[in-house]
Amino acid sequence: VKPDRIVPADRVRTVGGRLDFTGAEVRPFDEESAVAAARWFRDRGITTLAVCLLHAYANDEHELRMREILRREHPEAVVSISSEVLREYREYERSMTTLVDAAVKPNVSRYVTNISDRLHGFTGGKEIPFYVMKSNGGVLSADEVVHQPITTVLSGPAAGALGAALIAKVAGFPKILTCDGGGTSTDVSVVLDGEPTLTTEGSVGAYPSKIPMIDVVTVGAGGGSIAWLSPEGTLKVGPHSAGADPGPICYRKGGSEVTITDAHVFLGRIPPHLLGGEIPLDVDAASAAIQQLAGKLGISAEACATGILEISAWNQANALRQVTVKRGLDVRDFTLTTFGGSGSLLLCRLMDILNVPTVLVPPNPGNVSAFGLLTVDVKNDYVQTHVALQENLDPADLQQEYDVLTARAAEALSKEGFAQAVHVFVRTADVRYFGQAFEVRVGVPDGPVTEDTLATVAERFHAEHRVLYGYDFSGDASQQVEVVNLRVSGVGPIKRPEILRADGAKPAPQQTGSRSICFDAEAGYVETPVFWRTDLPAGQVLTGPVIIEEFGSTVPIHPGFTARVDDYANIIVTRSEES
Repeated sequence: VKPDRIVPADRVRTVGGRLDFTGAEVRPFDEESAVAAARWFRDRGITTLAVCLLHAYANDEHELRMREILRREHPEAVVSISSEVLREYREYERSMTTLVDAAVKPNVSRYVTNISDRLHGFTGGKEIPFYVMKSNGGVLSADEVVHQPITTVLSGPAAGALGAALIAKVAGFPKILTCDGGGTSTDVSVVLDGEPTLTTEGSVGAYPSKIPMIDVVTVGAGGGSIAWLSPEGTLKVGPHSAGADPGPICYRKGGSEVTITDAHVFLGRIPPHLLGGEIPLDVDAASAAIQQLAGKLGISAEACATGILEISAWNQANALRQVTVKRGLDVRDFTLTTFGGSGSLLLCRLMDILNVPTVLVPPNPGNVSAFGLLTVDVKNDYVQTHVALQENLDPADLQQEYDVLTARAAEALSKEGFAQAVHVFVRTADVRYFGQAFEVRVGVPDGPVTEDTLATVAERFHAEHRVLYGYDFSGDASQQVEVVNLRVSGVGPIKRPEILRADGAKPAPQQTGSRSICFDAEAGYVETPVFWRTDLPAGQVLTGPVIIEEFGSTVPIHPGFTARVDDYANIIVTRSEES
């Protein structure tokens, strides 16, 4: 079923003129029809406009002229043009991405301007750097982001992946899976060699958004995700959520549906309060609601609550498989890094389901996304479609295209205040076998583009295709390699915060208490010691069952698992030797 049109057909106008796929002009731009279109929008009070002309990725001359006419005839209009938003072929994806950019421009502009004005008020008018997170894993100054708001779409989870990547890399884990659990959802991603993987296959709702973004998969498995019965009487969890208001039943804010948080508090896996005691939880109300739900299922309350958590764990595990197995990666080769307020609550079950050998839980896991914002470089991406078979590629033509993209990236970095000496440029290309519909992105070596450069790109494509799909045609001369898009990322490096070492000279920790906790419905409740995380020195080892609490989160260590505090205050969870 096709989604509804993002713009009604009666609000679309055409202008005369035509370019071919090389950018050569077939028919000149029709100024008269362009002026008529601009006045048509003006007379109807339509002030948000997107311009997407055929083959503008190859030559932006007609789109730039259309924007000039709109500025003259309809100066109140907010305009996005496709050759600046997404300069690559495929008209549907290019037009949808441009339309989304135009649609959010007025709101993003007001939002960012409001924050900027308030910052000036706080600082007495003193200028301070103000950056906004982008979905590609970089940041952009507030002054610039209002001109390209599409680059911020789905950027929220990106900072968490970056923060976790740096923390884990310093701790000695360059290959990780991130699991960011919040109140309404869980976001997962994969990090290779300390860098989160990127994709251009994202979407905003039903509409494609082909800008580069960190490859994050989201599932409705957060603390507020609701447990419900299907018409067939089957227990389901999510994706709808009670959110923060009214929230879970135990919040005592009017929530009436059982959530994942209610199951955790009923089983004793989280304390009867949040934020170190600032927010008390109503355990009795959660218990009554779970018993009622269990009665409908004809099972015990403990079986119902553990069933809710089991479904949630499998939802998260399936999301982690999407970013690994689906991309030709073996989950067992990675360390799982869990963070966010609820991200670590099911880590032991995830280890069992996925057979992951190790889990890392950073200190202050609820703040990892905020920390990630401090680790981010300024980054801009530029793309140019250049479709040609490898045998027809001219290194000089590619060099010229890359030089143009690099110049645009350098201009943007200079505008952001970075000296030319610190500019970093990363070149990539989208490549496929002739006849395929989708491409694989591979790195392009630095230096002048030569025949050897093209051969290296082809070799990297064969290898990456083999990883993703299990085969390649490197030895088959009949299967030709085709380059589709050329890309350059301009990076302005910033100074990252230092990750401090943990104090190993603390005295042996004393448990802060104990409580009865159910880890398995059949085994029932087990009296379990509780420790306060900040009391644990580097090198401390705790064997499950044990609960480790801190201000913003809880880490339940099930029987058969061991937790160790490393030199950077991370909790490293592994299976106990005897298990």
